Amino acid sequence: MTDARTGTRRTVVVTSMASDSHTWNLVFLQLLLEELGHDVVNLGPCVPDDLLVTRCAAIRPAFVVISSVNGHGCQDGLRVIRRLRSHPGLFAMPVVIGGKLVSAVRAAAARTAGTITVDAHTRVGHLAAVESALRDGVALNGYLVVSHPAATTAQVLDGIHGPEFPVQVRHGSADPVDIFRALCAVRLGATEGGPVSYCLPYGRTPLSESVHNWAVGCELLAQLRDTGVEPHLETFGGCMLGQLCPPSQLVAISVLEALFFAQHGIRSVSVSYAQQTHPVQDREAVGALRRLCGELLPTADWHVVVYAYMGLYPQTRDGAYRLLGQAVELAVTGGAQRMIVKTAAESRRIPSIEENVRALEYAARAARRVPRTPVDAGTDSATYEEAAALVDAVLNLDPDVGRALLQAFRKGYLDIPYCLHPDNRGQTRSFIDPDGRLRWEATGALPFDVPQRSRSRWFTSADLLRDLSYVRRKFDEPGSEAGVAATR
Repeated sequence: MTDARTGTRRTVVVTSMASDSHTWNLVFLQLLLEELGHDVVNLGPCVPDDLLVTRCAAIRPAFVVISSVNGHGCQDGLRVIRRLRSHPGLFAMPVVIGGKLVSAVRAAAARTAGTITVDAHTRVGHLAAVESALRDGVALNGYLVVSHPAATTAQVLDGIHGPEFPVQVRHGSADPVDIFRALCAVRLGATEGGPVSYCLPYGRTPLSESVHNWAVGCELLAQLRDTGVEPHLETFGGCMLGQLCPPSQLVAISVLEALFFAQHGIRSVSVSYAQQTHPVQDREAVGALRRLCGELLPTADWHVVVYAYMGLYPQTRDGAYRLLGQAVELAVTGGAQRMIVKTAAESRRIPSIEENVRALEYAARAARRVPRTPVDAGTDSATYEEAAALVDAVLNLDPDVGRALLQAFRKGYLDIPYCLHPDNRGQTRSFIDPDGRLRWEATGALPFDVPQRSRSRWFTSADLLRDLSYVRRKFDEPGSEAGVAATR
């Protein structure tokens, strides 16, 4: 938008806050503001206060848009605003802020595992913020595994964790060393993530630092074996950005992170895949994942984990259960040994314990209805061919998987659509075709070619919102035949 006084276009800064790793809200806001005529500087997720102040002082934007959806928006926003207002050159700068500012599982009638989720401040290493919250009585959005004494964590696990009910720690950190050290202190060996999947979508940590941190972390966790505990790591690579990353790259990153784990001493691994937009394409992807793992992993101790859809969830109860039912079918027919479920409340708020239990029990009932057919992991689908090309291109760069991953992102052999991280080239784009399959629109420097789709106009924020909400609309339509009918 042109400033009437100067005749120049106005610059807007779009940002999140230090503890918030979400990306899609920032991508949408950038597109919308550009359509309104503004030049946008998008700082991405997990922006430290100092960086925001420094960039705003240098750019002197017409205004700043802060978006937060992780539940810490109120307390973080007040702190950030105070920092901006304390700078003499930014005192009067307009700022707009919005977003989300505000043992039952074990007893469920389903085969379940427990989860401890680490809070957002610990995830990014802001332990001083954790101590401040504890001192001031501020509620946090996860367990303080590093800040709490080992004895406290042991008490939390007492009577819960065991062979019949394993507990996995989920954390989202590009620097998991302190977290893994805390797990070792209580002999808790199951966790997840990866040097790529817990770096690029989730913050500003340089990829080289994340690869180093994860190498150290894996080798630390592997020492649990000396205490009689076999550590297990699940790669989050099959869930990059949650949606709109074509399945072949999800499969490739999941396999590459599992190889990275194995190279650094982890013998028991699981590989993830998040349900996307088309059930047949999803089955092809899980088949490709199983085939590549069978061909490449140096251990026989591996299994597949399927995540129910991670994007905009259906708003109707029936739609939510139909989508979950389709994820269950994918998990069963794909030979997955674990599944991460979503609830019917997912589109509106954080679900209650009771709603989580209902989703688990629904998934267990739905799984019993799916015919057990032999898993076919040998089909040469387009997804397998693309994923194999990605994995081969990366592994041919260097015998060390970590160094190979760094080179791959520098060369653009791996490139995540819409990812805002500085180490991601950002030359790829995806789209949902008329059949509902997730396709490559632009492949950048990826090591394969696909037919290019010609566009008659620019991709807009409305186009992005349409693709992001595709699954929600599909399953919320009255009388939709998608997926498995809900059980009431």
